[in-house]
Amino acid sequence: MDIKAQVQEFLTSRRAKLTPHDAGLPDLGGQRRVAGLRREEVAMLSGVSVDYYVRLERGNLAGVSESVLEALSRALQLDEAEHAHLLDLAHVANASPVARRRTPANRVRPTIQRLLDSMGAPAVIRNGRSDMLATNTLGRALYAPMFIDPAGTPNSARFTFLDPRSKDFYPDWDRLASDLVASLRGEAGRRPYDKRLTDLIGELSTRSEDFGVRWAAHDVHAHRTGKKRIHHPVVGDIELTFEAMELTADDGLSLIAYGTEPDSSSEQALALLASWAATQTNSRRAAARPT
Repeated sequence: MDIKAQVQEFLTSRRAKLTPHDAGLPDLGGQRRVAGLRREEVAMLSGVSVDYYVRLERGNLAGVSESVLEALSRALQLDEAEHAHLLDLAHVANASPVARRRTPANRVRPTIQRLLDSMGAPAVIRNGRSDMLATNTLGRALYAPMFIDPAGTPNSARFTFLDPRSKDFYPDWDRLASDLVASLRGEAGRRPYDKRLTDLIGELSTRSEDFGVRWAAHDVHAHRTGKKRIHHPVVGDIELTFEAMELTADDGLSLIAYGTEPDSSSEQALALLASWAATQTNSRRAAARPT
């Protein structure tokens, strides 16, 4: 992905979202030729010259200082995730060619798999491309539809946008789909030279209009904690809480653990799912034993 194009489209989209009233500027009336703020207004709010801001919005972040990025974030009223995305874009723009070629880890170490297996809650290891690289037994059972004939490594973005079962599996499909694209947009800012990521985005853009519309919005969000509802084909509705934790020794990988509220119907459904998963595991082991 073209880093300059990413910068240009991101800054343009954020500028278009702000009105003079939002920015505390006087509205002098008359018809404005652009959506949102003018470049001149963003430059003034950022404390830089118009020519310098135009250079930034054209995608040239070479040599830009952190103080300018901070001022630009304030002027465009970027939230925490958007500010981090802008810093990521600047970091990549100023990185050496060797650093740009680094790709995230794609394998899960045995010690991490053992950690997953020791957990009583559903848990998965996922990378920034939304590949499900590893699970424990309950995590695999929770996402069972995703593991039915996946094209290669199970991928939550492919499942969400290309598998019609996803809209039944996720009752809040629209919100989840938007959050997923916003997460991929952030990953694209961190790793624009990751070919697998580029290929995934190209595939989804080509095959899913729902993805393409969301991708064009340039929204960025960080999803480290929250709630998720699923309609499981075996045990029905489950409302889950989740916590996402980065594996600091494994670049780009996160451990996501799921839970339920105590004494809730979701807790009962998860217990039933655990029983079903154990039965499935025992059946597979029995089938694999030599006769």
